[in-house]
Amino acid sequence: MLTIIPRAEDVEGQPILRPLPAARCRSVGPFVFFDHMLETAYAPGTGMDIRQHPHIGLSTLTYLFEGEIRHKDSLGS
Repeated sequence: MLTIIPRAEDVEGQPILRPLPAARCRSVGPFVFFDHMLETAYAPGTGMDIRQHPHIGLSTLTYLFEGEIRHKDSLGS
């Protein structure tokens, strides 16, 4: 059995744990990236500012355990 230890990274000031991709395991089934965003509190009217960027045929799955999130993509979705 392979155990993957997530590495800590920073995405636009948001701390995340990223187990995939890993050196010994590039993907698991359909998942090529797997990020666990750590709990973060933002002041009202602030948050992450991720600029538009291409997704090369990838789909994003977001699962929120609690709290709220606002998402806008280049299609206005």
